[in-house]
Amino acid sequence: MIDLEQASELVTSRRAIEALRAGVPNRDAVISLGTAHGDIEQRFREQLNQAKEAGTAGLNPSGFLVAGNFGSGKSHLLEYLKQLALTENFVVSKVVVSKETPLYDPAKLFRAAISSAIVPRRRGAALAEVAAQLDPDSRAYRDFYEWITGPECDLSQRFAATVFLHQRAREQDLEVVERILSFWAGDQFDATAVKNALKELGQRVAFRFEKANSASLALQRFRFAPRLMMAAGYNGWVLLVDEVELIGRYSVKQRGKSYAAIARWSGNLKGEGYPGLTSVLAITTDFERAVIDEKNDRIVAPAKLRTSARETDQLTASQAEKGMQIIGKAVKLAMPSPVIVAATYDRVRALHAAAYGWQPPGIDAGERLASTRMREYVKRWIYQWDLKRLYPDYRSDIEIDRLEPSYAEDEDLELPLEGDLADPRLDAEDQPRF
Repeated sequence: MIDLEQASELVTSRRAIEALRAGVPNRDAVISLGTAHGDIEQRFREQLNQAKEAGTAGLNPSGFLVAGNFGSGKSHLLEYLKQLALTENFVVSKVVVSKETPLYDPAKLFRAAISSAIVPRRRGAALAEVAAQLDPDSRAYRDFYEWITGPECDLSQRFAATVFLHQRAREQDLEVVERILSFWAGDQFDATAVKNALKELGQRVAFRFEKANSASLALQRFRFAPRLMMAAGYNGWVLLVDEVELIGRYSVKQRGKSYAAIARWSGNLKGEGYPGLTSVLAITTDFERAVIDEKNDRIVAPAKLRTSARETDQLTASQAEKGMQIIGKAVKLAMPSPVIVAATYDRVRALHAAAYGWQPPGIDAGERLASTRMREYVKRWIYQWDLKRLYPDYRSDIEIDRLEPSYAEDEDLELPLEGDLADPRLDAEDQPRF
């Protein structure tokens, strides 16, 4: 009979093994294995320290891009950085670029980031947990309140009004609080409902609610949310973006907008800052060659944007050029050295032993080539131990087929940009949905 501590270790080990077998790292797997990229870990730690100082001073922290081959451990690294940031008291969001979450659309990206956000030592919805920690008597909250309601804040007064209302309604009207949190999380705004709620509370403070499109408000939310998190006592917000290489399948114009987004979220757009927010993005190593070079995007993508009569597209063209430069400077994930492979082998073997209560025998690690990816090693070991545990006399012969990313354009990935001014239906967020 096993005790609770042993049972907990068994469950944790099995969760880690299942994640490694599937090639989808989870918390248990990354904590058990750690990371072989100590240089990137150190850079990220320094970035977190800079983010704390920058957020407090209202400055813009930097971010960076990592590049690795398919199966080289990019997702594992991001999950490891996620756990590290949580221990450093940052709210963390991990977002995977997809059809539903295109990198070029700030409104969809924000909603995905808030939906996936994890608050340290909390389990509920991120913004609800953050709002619950707000203390109007704290110095952090007073600084935040002074900023959001002051003349130097250039966000829409929707945010000042809802903060003002939240402070006064949080103990009296939970329905109003819920609506405020929904707006902060990306839902539409109803000016009439806000004014009525303020009037019911006996408040006669005047706020001006100008028209604003969804894309513009989304970028403002990216500036508002980390400040709100810091007001609640957290050190800021970390945004981790995986599978950025999917943008290679967009049309040329949307690729251009995505390159601009890379420049934005790595903190490299002059005059555009997000204090308290710091990011790491992951992309494939061959993206620059296979997409930027072969599709001639350095010329074609900015040129396509500059053919537009819209002023925003003209600005995006120069931002796209900056984003492509950043891709060329991405931090490359090194292939695993023999020392790292041996150390990982020992850790995975110990995990398998703890997960199934046996002693895995020594096995052939497979041919160690410079091109062999860590995922290939790990899956090979786990499959062989699985078979030996269940069928001790079976001699396995494992074949590996490599999957490579496709960069062929796919129009099914194209979704309308929320708040695109070319669509008058999306021009304003003044719909009755507060």
